Amino acid sequence: MELRESDPILSPDLTLASRGLRAVSRRMWQVLEPLHAVTYFTPETRFATEALGLRGSPMSYFGCRAAPLGGASPELVTATFYGFHPGLVDQTIPAAWSYAHPDLLVVARLSGADIALRRLLGDRCESAEMSEAAELARTAALAAPIAGRPLAAANAALRWPAEPHLVLWLASTVLRESRGDVHVACLVACDIRPCESHVMLYAAGGPSADLLRAARGWSEQDWAAAASRLTQRGWLSETGLANNTGQAVRNDTEARTDDLSAAPWRALGQYATGRLFALAAGFSQVVVRGGGFPVPNAMGLEPPL
Repeated sequence: MELRESDPILSPDLTLASRGLRAVSRRMWQVLEPLHAVTYFTPETRFATEALGLRGSPMSYFGCRAAPLGGASPELVTATFYGFHPGLVDQTIPAAWSYAHPDLLVVARLSGADIALRRLLGDRCESAEMSEAAELARTAALAAPIAGRPLAAANAALRWPAEPHLVLWLASTVLRESRGDVHVACLVACDIRPCESHVMLYAAGGPSADLLRAARGWSEQDWAAAASRLTQRGWLSETGLANNTGQAVRNDTEARTDDLSAAPWRALGQYATGRLFALAAGFSQVVVRGGGFPVPNAMGLEPPL
């Protein structure tokens, strides 16, 4: 059944009832993201990459996330990841490739996700509910747009694993990178530079400036310069927070991202989307409570649990 903007979700989970397609797109990102992000917030992936010679969490993060692109240059990683200071990327790429071929890092990150999810979810990894969620998520991921979305395309080209919990992990990865790629396009279309995107997130009520600077590698001077540019554009008030114009710009950027990320849920259909939400919410809740996904975080994401 096709999902339309005016339709409610016919779901056993009432939290999706009467929501339009744009809201569904955002909620599905929120509920699936913790299942992907165990790759970055649990120690298992770092242990796997350290066994290959990589050193430290930043190198593990950049190496694993960029690995599906092949031996990408720091310029390509900076461009596709968008929000990071180029100097932070330069510290880890291409050095990561000197320790391990990208193909080995694709295997290492999958192994890390496997061990982390088994630790956090336990017997749920072998459950009928996990198998059902995995197939629903795979169907959605196969419908995720990849044209003009390099990180999504690179992950969509990977071989599907056999284990249901890893199918769910890879599907969540493809879906979030497809969304992330188009979010970058929306930022570029609005002429919002990388550091400015984080200033806008903070100014609109998101995570603290200190958290965002530390996570993305920007200095206080970089931050101040970005805030000054946004103020000159008439988007920030004298307090450094978003004014009505700035809030409207951010809201529009987020809404466009939601709209351009809705294809998987339109393809999956009303009932199946709601069913995946209900299943994934249960798994994500366990992951968050087990420390596998921090709140607050630099994405400003609070899982709808």
